Amino acid sequence: MSTRVRQAFQSAAGAAGGGGLDVDEVFSTYLYEGNSSTQTITNGIDLDGEGGLAWLKARSGTVSHKLLDTEVGLTKARSTDATAADITYNPSFPWISSFNTDGFTLGYNSQTNFSGTTYTSWTFRKAPKFFDVQTWSGDSASDRAISHNLGCVPGMIIVKRTNASEDWGVWHRSVHSNTSKVLYLNQNFNLQTSTHIFGATNPTDSNFYVGNHPVSNNSGDTYVAYLFAHNDGDGDFGPDGDADIIKCGSWTASSTAAVPVDLGFEPQWVLIKRAPGTQDWLLWDTMRGMPVDTGQPYLIPNSSGAESTDTYYLSPTPTGFTVRQNALGSNGDTYIYIAIRRGPMAVPESASEVFDVQEVTGNGTARTFTTGTTVDFVMSKASNVTYGWRGTDRVRGSGFPFLMDSNSSESNNYTIGHWLDATDGFEIISGSNPYNASGYDYTHWAWTRAPNFFDIVAWEGTGAYTTTINHNLGVTPEMIWVKNRSLSEDWAVYHKAIGTYYGPSGTTGGVLQLDDNSGVSDTGINSTSYWRDQAPDADAFYLGNQNRVNGSGYNYAAYLFASLDGVSKVGSYTGTGSDQTIDCGFSNGASFVLVKRYDVGSQSWHVWDSARGITAGNDSTHFLDLSQQENTSSNYIDPHSSGFTLKSSFTATNASGGSYIFYAIAAI
Repeated sequence: MSTRVRQAFQSAAGAAGGGGLDVDEVFSTYLYEGNSSTQTITNGIDLDGEGGLAWLKARSGTVSHKLLDTEVGLTKARSTDATAADITYNPSFPWISSFNTDGFTLGYNSQTNFSGTTYTSWTFRKAPKFFDVQTWSGDSASDRAISHNLGCVPGMIIVKRTNASEDWGVWHRSVHSNTSKVLYLNQNFNLQTSTHIFGATNPTDSNFYVGNHPVSNNSGDTYVAYLFAHNDGDGDFGPDGDADIIKCGSWTASSTAAVPVDLGFEPQWVLIKRAPGTQDWLLWDTMRGMPVDTGQPYLIPNSSGAESTDTYYLSPTPTGFTVRQNALGSNGDTYIYIAIRRGPMAVPESASEVFDVQEVTGNGTARTFTTGTTVDFVMSKASNVTYGWRGTDRVRGSGFPFLMDSNSSESNNYTIGHWLDATDGFEIISGSNPYNASGYDYTHWAWTRAPNFFDIVAWEGTGAYTTTINHNLGVTPEMIWVKNRSLSEDWAVYHKAIGTYYGPSGTTGGVLQLDDNSGVSDTGINSTSYWRDQAPDADAFYLGNQNRVNGSGYNYAAYLFASLDGVSKVGSYTGTGSDQTIDCGFSNGASFVLVKRYDVGSQSWHVWDSARGITAGNDSTHFLDLSQQENTSSNYIDPHSSGFTLKSSFTATNASGGSYIFYAIAAI
């Protein structure tokens, strides 16, 4: 399996010719640490057969950007932060030694693979309606047509003279009603006037134009252009071959309110520039971190400087991003952007693509957990010592864990957390009792966001009874966990078996508490203020004005779960008082099982997994609402190929006539 399953996903329909490419087949952000030797970057992008661009940048040092593409070839590289001509490689120290069918191989070069330095790479595959690379020799014509293969009018074009020093010219659809304006990728300059760089004719779906100017078409010089598409309801991507994955647009800054930017999808990569106005180009991606309302690591294409972290400028949403009030520029300023959709778009076919569980003994030092997946959410629990549960996710940022068994707000006071930078797993940055203290046993459960399986959403509460929260699960969520991030409020849980309303006369509600063992009938909650008596659907879920889910001005996060054939199952059952098998539609048993009795109180959330053992004897049982050690003295559950078997008549899991909900994930 690829070290980045998110980018190895392939649409079955696309592979069969009935759909389109997944975004993860044409674009990758891949993080790595240099080793001063050689290393292969396996990101699922076919550069060898299809062609494209690899853009590399050191995160932890002052090192120029390095861009290499399949049209100019491996012997030349250029830097967006410099005007210099292409640098010719030293065969003993190549930046990249080969373009591969699933990525590229790094040689030893101090700028792209130096031991101990951390790097990011962005890889763009040539594909219609996404990206193209073109080269030409200049002839000084005033309006020369250069053909391209985008199959649509470009959204943005970047041009660089490769054999001599020159600025990087940029044309963008949002600030170029004609071709008389230009930006420079290597500069923080205002929008400039030029009637020559991009000729006199606007780009078409088959050509773009260059004029008699050293930036783009000087006689005898050589040039490269990178062309980015703009999809506007005409994208050809995803399982159905009709989805957009790239947008080139603009917004107007505001000093009085946040500005929503509607892309029609959630972004994973955003490049922006004020135009007009003097300001650096800024570049974010979700692998390095684009949390909703805290510091976001950014790089500057026009600078060789190391990665910096802002207070936060942009908050990703399920349909685009929101620009924070006063975050950028002045009221009325125009900003341009390129945004690329978050993947995967294809539905996973096995649990191992989207879930992992590991039990380890703490060693008191920083350590990496390799999962083979791009991790978006991690829950952690000490097994043989009393410490509370921790939950960390990529959407909120890895330095802000939840106490899953507590009503506490999220906190940045913990010196250790799950740093979800790792492309194929996650990292614990130091030893600490809740995570990795020497000699104690810990279990870590890791989820990947994927269609029809799992999603995460964050929002600011409105206090309005009629609030709609969009999501990208792709199907109707069957279980939702909601937490107020700002206040000490209990977790609110929706489950399809309970629904949005429960009980007579509205005196009780369809709400459970993840951090509490209460049943739905003894919470005393009126669920209309939670779910407003409206079931979630494939696009959104619906909230009332209860502080636990939607208080005005408070921040929230929700985890959304769904049943996916052969991968996961959200369900319910009635206890029998004797052994009964729960058929989840699996073929090789379960790797994770969560069970809660909801018709009476004082019944904990029971957790079992394959790392600690789902066996025919006594099982290691965690309780999600408790900080206590695991229980190893009871036989609640036995393995079964279709799902799991509940044992005997335990009140908490299988009492005759009892009502239970469960969530299970297939064997990995």
